[in-house]
Amino acid sequence: MKMLAIDTSTYTLGVSLLNGEEIIGEHITDLNKNHSLRAMPAIEALMKECEVKPADLKKIVVAKGPGSYTGVRIGVTIAKTLAWSLNIPLAGVSSLAVLAASARYYPSYISPIIDARRGRVYTGLYRFEEGKLNLVKEDRNVLLTDWCEELKELNEDVLFAGKDIHLHENLIREVIGRRALLGGANIFYPRPSELGRLGLTEPAVDLHSFVPNYIRLAEAEAKWLEQQEAEKRNG
Repeated sequence: MKMLAIDTSTYTLGVSLLNGEEIIGEHITDLNKNHSLRAMPAIEALMKECEVKPADLKKIVVAKGPGSYTGVRIGVTIAKTLAWSLNIPLAGVSSLAVLAASARYYPSYISPIIDARRGRVYTGLYRFEEGKLNLVKEDRNVLLTDWCEELKELNEDVLFAGKDIHLHENLIREVIGRRALLGGANIFYPRPSELGRLGLTEPAVDLHSFVPNYIRLAEAEAKWLEQQEAEKRNG
C-alpha cells in the first residue's frame, strides 16, 4: 500500500513516500522558510522522482501537532485536501511520537522535546516494546522543570530526543543528572518515513472534523503568563 507522509509541524519540512513500511523516497529540509510555499512543490518533486502518481496513493499520513501553530495548520490542510480530492483515508500522528520513533532501538524511556518558549516544552513519554512505540505519559505543554522532576521519580534512564534539546541541556542535567541521556544528531530531526510507518496502522480520521492538536495552554494560564511577561518588560 503506497502512502504519502507529510510533516510541517516544525522548521523541518518532511515528505516521504512508502510502500507499507518500505521507504520509496524521502525529502527533508530544515529551513526557517514558509512551508506553505514549499510543501506542495516538495511533494510533487518527490512523487515525480519516485514515479508515483496521485492515483497510486492509498493513504495520507500527517503530523497533527503539537509544534508551530502555522506549520501544523499548513500540513493538516494540505493532507486533508489531498485525501479528500483523491478519496483516500487520512491518518494523523502526534509530532512528538514521530520524534520518539527515531529512537526505535533505545530500550528505555524516550522524551521527545519541542520548545514552547518561556521555559515550557511540548513533550510526552514513550517507550518501544516488542518493536511497537507505546505512549507512557500523554503529550502535554509543561514547564520543563516540572517535567524533569516527574521523570526523575521514575529512577530510570530517559533519552531526550529533538533538535531543541540544546536549549534546555543544562536544566535537564541539573535536575535528572546521569539518568538523562541527550540524543545525538541521528535523532535530532523528525523523519517523515517514521511518520508514515506510525500512520500505517492508524485508523482513518473524519476529514470534516479532523483538526490540528495544538495542545494549547488553558486560557487562564496563558493570560497569567502574558501578564508575567508584561510585568518583566515594565519592571
